Amino acid sequence: MAEKKEPSEAAIWLGLADNTFTRQKTVKFGDASAVNSGRFYSILIVCGLIALWILSSRLGLVKEFYWPTIGGTINRVILLVTEGFRNVSLWEHVGISVYRVLSGVLYGALVGIPLGFAMGLSSTARGLFDPIVEFMRPIPPLALIPLIILWFGIDETAKIFLLFLASLFIMTIAARAGVSSVRISKVHAAYSLGASKLQILRHVILPNALPEIFTGLRTSMGVCWGTVVAAELVAADKGVGSMIMIAKNFLQTDTVVIGIIIIGIIGYVIEIIMRYLERLLIPWKGKG
Repeated sequence: MAEKKEPSEAAIWLGLADNTFTRQKTVKFGDASAVNSGRFYSILIVCGLIALWILSSRLGLVKEFYWPTIGGTINRVILLVTEGFRNVSLWEHVGISVYRVLSGVLYGALVGIPLGFAMGLSSTARGLFDPIVEFMRPIPPLALIPLIILWFGIDETAKIFLLFLASLFIMTIAARAGVSSVRISKVHAAYSLGASKLQILRHVILPNALPEIFTGLRTSMGVCWGTVVAAELVAADKGVGSMIMIAKNFLQTDTVVIGIIIIGIIGYVIEIIMRYLERLLIPWKGKG
């Protein structure tokens, strides 16, 4: 009987064939670790959307939806790269938006993760902070802009604080959920082996909570990217959100679309990086 041919590296990378690990799976439905990358279909859908844009531009259909042609958008990209937007380079607009989002998420994580741990481990902390967290969590960051302007003015602090609030409560809920998901049998086993409270926190609770924390980080990153446009409404003259809003006032739909695409691409790249870090730092996720 002829040996079964091994799939090529390209087929495995594209998700059209199983790798060595997934080939060993006897049951695949319901097992997230048995799902391949699906990169082929991702590439296919992106190419299909671009082809649809080109076709719509040639047929003149995009004008009915106030959508720019792909040729005009490419020309605008070249203009933004070479001349910038309102005397500010495109890379500076992108850089300041990335800085604001990462700062907001970082500060939200630095405050939210310890707060979530405290709420998950202490009834006193839960009683003190749970009403505040549950009250503030559903409030959209947009509603806080007037108060933030009154408190912090219109400088950089106001924008980062708005993104900090957008991230804070997501990270708090994620950390608290991570602590609550720890199996009590693991805690009892560690205590029976003589572990201290600090060792329990470091070697049992934190590793088990990390998957939920990373999920919270990815969620807060997406929410902050969605909020950055609102944050840059606060008297900003730099940033992708500011560029979109100013272009909207002058009916430059091609610049608006470019800004939307930039935000989407950067958000997707950050998501890919987060997935890589999750696989690297939490190899035990989903393994019990």
